[in-house]
Amino acid sequence: MFQLDEEQRLILQSVREIVQKEIKPRATPLDETGEFPWDAVRIFAKNDILNPLLPRKYGGVEVSNHTFCMIVEEIAKACASSALLLIAQAEGTLSIIDGADESIKQKYLKRLAGDSQVLTGLGAIEQSVGADIFSLPTRAELRGNHYFLQGEKCFAKNGSVADFLVLYAYTDRSKGTNGISAFVVEKGFPGLVPKRDENKMGMRGTIYSEILLENLGVPRENLIGQEGEGYSNMLKTLSASRLFTASQAVGLAQGAMEEAISYARRRVQFGKTISHHVPIQFMIAEMAAGVESARLLTYKTASLFDQGEWKKAGTHAAMAKLIASDTAMKVTMDAVQIMGGYGYVKDYPVERMMRDAKLTQIDTGTNQIMKLIIGRDLTGIS
Repeated sequence: MFQLDEEQRLILQSVREIVQKEIKPRATPLDETGEFPWDAVRIFAKNDILNPLLPRKYGGVEVSNHTFCMIVEEIAKACASSALLLIAQAEGTLSIIDGADESIKQKYLKRLAGDSQVLTGLGAIEQSVGADIFSLPTRAELRGNHYFLQGEKCFAKNGSVADFLVLYAYTDRSKGTNGISAFVVEKGFPGLVPKRDENKMGMRGTIYSEILLENLGVPRENLIGQEGEGYSNMLKTLSASRLFTASQAVGLAQGAMEEAISYARRRVQFGKTISHHVPIQFMIAEMAAGVESARLLTYKTASLFDQGEWKKAGTHAAMAKLIASDTAMKVTMDAVQIMGGYGYVKDYPVERMMRDAKLTQIDTGTNQIMKLIIGRDLTGIS
């Protein structure tokens, strides 16, 4: 159904080699320290996979969404935190690609080209509203040649380390969501104040920041598109991010399943390896069926994005994220169960994978929100 061309095969072969040699050995220390994966930034940048969606026009390799999903999946098999680094980069990049005028694209996208280690990200969520973007309290007021933003963002990926972020704020609250606008904000702009980085249960090698916007001055030319176009820009970016989160979840589930199978083939109980026991075989069969189903739905969704079928792709992205993240959670929990006490200790990676999997059910909108999106889209209820 999804045949890889020669370029895709070469890219994935290269990614697998990099992951096995450079990323997998760092996964456990990264989780234990909770530090940002600067080594992964360097490694990915050196090998042209930090920003693979970047258009060729701006110095990128411009892979398809399908190829990008497979890259994320391969990395997530070994280290979900390192895979999330690519998703954070994609969010900040796509917001500019899909909405900004050419001058903004030239200014910021070219900074991501080649072996650049420039980091970007997205700031959409706020403490008081969560998924209720309609109630976004951050406001932006145009005074002279600058917009001044006042508010607070939370759970901003790469928030405290990004060289530039895309932030959303109301420029005219009376227009509802048609009054939300998007801005590119650089590190060092007066009024952009990183408050703290979250101490998380899983995905510990990632940065989720709380950021204060204290009369943050943003040049007028850093407005993405026109005033009022921020909401549609945000939705399009989040739809793509849900697809990428699904890919991350598929990789996580695949990695955990492989660990469980390897263990089951070695562990001897009652005179034979536990892989001989029917209950273990049933659990592995359910794992494999779930992972493959989630993968196929994710790849189909990626193809819809690549074909430009945005409306259908958005609904499918919610489906893929829902199914893949629930699968990742179940598979990682079952992997721990198969490995028993050893699955629960940090000598093996499945306990980390289980903690990492939980975020995929929450990120880019909880799975309850995904069900709401799917139901509304299919029934036509706004």
